Amino acid sequence: MNLEQLVAEAQRGSDDAFYQLLNMHKEKLYKVAYAFLRNETDALEAIQEATCRAYLKLSQIKQPEYVSTWLTRIVIHVCMDEQKHKKRWVLHPSHLDAQPEKEPTFSDQSATRLHLEDALERLTPLHRHVIILKYFEDLTIREIATVLGHPEGTIKTWLHKALGALRQDLGKEW
Repeated sequence: MNLEQLVAEAQRGSDDAFYQLLNMHKEKLYKVAYAFLRNETDALEAIQEATCRAYLKLSQIKQPEYVSTWLTRIVIHVCMDEQKHKKRWVLHPSHLDAQPEKEPTFSDQSATRLHLEDALERLTPLHRHVIILKYFEDLTIREIATVLGHPEGTIKTWLHKALGALRQDLGKEW
């Protein structure tokens, strides 16, 4: 069965066709969720929530050839919702009564990764999303524009600003 037939079957209520569609895209969807949430458990929960949302909105697929983009967009929205939810519950370290622990020693590679993750976290959500999709998911500008639903020129501007902010935040040695 080709992609168009699978989408049509899924829209007619075939759970098997919907499962096959998800199975075709599961690795990509997991990579996107993990890139956004940086936690396996959270990424799997996001995939589960996205699966539920996709199942409920199957009738909205107008062009079967873009089902991958449609699913990716749903995962991104779920991840963004999860990030917003988590930000509401983050405690500032000064509010904690616990004694500070010793700084763990990391290899240079681990330290570099932590600095980069911290810098990414300080970006605006849109800039962070563009960086993740471009450099972690290897999407083209056109694909990012399709996934985020914005013109290519806007994506290029966001990417340029995000890279500039990262350079400024991390310094020239990066």
